[in-house]
Amino acid sequence: MNSNNNTFLAMLFRMKHINRWSLMFNTQTENLMQHTVECAFITHFLALVGNSRFNKNYDSEKLCVYALFHDVSEVLTGDLPTPVKYFNEEIKAVYKNIESIACDKLLTHLPNEMRDYYSAYFTCENLSDDEKKLIKTADKLCAYLKCITEMNASNKEFEPALNSTRKALDNINSEELRYFLDNCIDSFSLSLDDLKGTL
Repeated sequence: MNSNNNTFLAMLFRMKHINRWSLMFNTQTENLMQHTVECAFITHFLALVGNSRFNKNYDSEKLCVYALFHDVSEVLTGDLPTPVKYFNEEIKAVYKNIESIACDKLLTHLPNEMRDYYSAYFTCENLSDDEKKLIKTADKLCAYLKCITEMNASNKEFEPALNSTRKALDNINSEELRYFLDNCIDSFSLSLDDLKGTL
């Protein structure tokens, strides 16, 4: 098989085999593909909240696509748990380098003429600081929603993660985030019948 074969999408579809939260007991497993799609949904929503309520000028579709690729390196590295990844600056720097190498490797699964397009999604070099912040905020919200789901299933294992993630969210200065926490977060604890009753 030569390096110009289109094996890139086949690699991406292996995201569904990468489980997150691996150090903890989960009542529901969460894989990387699920997380990625959820992060893209929330990024898109936050961007539209910013545009419609706070006079921002986000390109919501563009940011949604970038969010789809925000953890793409984990197809090769697996999901390194947050307490390990951010244990100290040395580990954080080493892992950043590993992520970069993994992204470079993934690009070799594309034809040469397509690599620059995808490289931009991997590096986020074309995004402003505010756009990067929006995706990171969506990523953190996904973690918080996972904690809520587990706590609603009486899984006390996630209580420390719930508290630390909420503290991290409270330290983010974002109008879009405040809107989400004030108007959306409670609905994720509703049952299906309760959600249907809101129609």
